Amino acid sequence: AEAVELRARLRAVRHTVLVLSGKGGVGKSTFSALLAHGLAADETKQVALLDIDICGPSIPKIMGLEGEQVHQSGSGWSPVYVEENLGVMSVGFLLSSPDDAVIWRGPKKNGLIKQFLRDVDWGEVDYLIVDTPPGTSDEHLSIVQYLSATRIDGAVIVTTPQEVSLQDVRKEINFCRKVKLPIIGVVENMSGFVCPKCKNESQIFPPTTGGAEKMCQNLSVSLLGKVPLDPQIGKSCDRGQSFLAEAPESPATLSYRNIIQRIQEYCEQHHLQEEKIM
Repeated sequence: AEAVELRARLRAVRHTVLVLSGKGGVGKSTFSALLAHGLAADETKQVALLDIDICGPSIPKIMGLEGEQVHQSGSGWSPVYVEENLGVMSVGFLLSSPDDAVIWRGPKKNGLIKQFLRDVDWGEVDYLIVDTPPGTSDEHLSIVQYLSATRIDGAVIVTTPQEVSLQDVRKEINFCRKVKLPIIGVVENMSGFVCPKCKNESQIFPPTTGGAEKMCQNLSVSLLGKVPLDPQIGKSCDRGQSFLAEAPESPATLSYRNIIQRIQEYCEQHHLQEEKIM
C-alpha cells in the first residue's frame, strides 16, 4: 500500500537524480543547488530540489530561501519556489530558526523522508534532484527503498581530489552497487585553482593517488568532469544566488555546464532504454 501511494505521488516525475558523497565538506549541496539551477535555466523544464540532509539542511541558505515556510494545501505540502519552474523542499523550512539542531533518531528521520516523497505536491516534474547527507546510512537506505517504487535514473557522486576523500567515495560506489543504484558518474570538485591575475594553476588538494580520474578508471565508473575552485562560488552560496548566473564566464561555470549536459544526456538515454523495455 505504501509503495502504491508513493508511486501515485511520484508518477509525474520524469527523472530522479541522487547526489551523494562519502564525505562531508566536498561541495555536494553546492553541486545539487547548481545542478538544479542549471537544469531550470531551460524554462520549459520543471525542476524540484529535495534536501534530505535532515541534520545539516544547507539548501535553504544556498537557494536564497532562508526564513521561508512550507504551506499546506488540499493536495499536500507546497514546495517553496525560487523560480516558477524550480521548487525546493527541506527540513530547514520546518525549523523555527536556522540555528536549531535536529536531534532525531533514525526512524523519525526516515519518517520525514517518506513524508517529503508522499505528501509534497511536486506536480509535473522533469527532474527531481535529491541532495543527501554524507555517508551510507539510514537516510540513503530509506531514499533508495522509497524511490524503488518509482524510477531512479541514478546517482552523481561528488568528491575532492585527495585520497582521504576518495577513500570514502569508494565506499559510496560500493554502496550504490550493493543496493543496485545506477551510478551516472563522479564529479571531482575543488580540482585545482587558477589564479585570476597570473593565470597559474595551483593544486590546493593534491591528488596524491591520481585523483578521481584514476579512481574512476580503476572502478569502471564515468568521470563526469572536474570543477576548479573559484572563491565566487562560496560568496554566491552565502548570498543565495546562482553562481552560474553571477559568473557565466568562469572556468568553473563552463565545467558545471558540461557536467549538467552529460547528466541530461544520461537521463534521456536511460528514459529511452526503459521505454523500450516497457
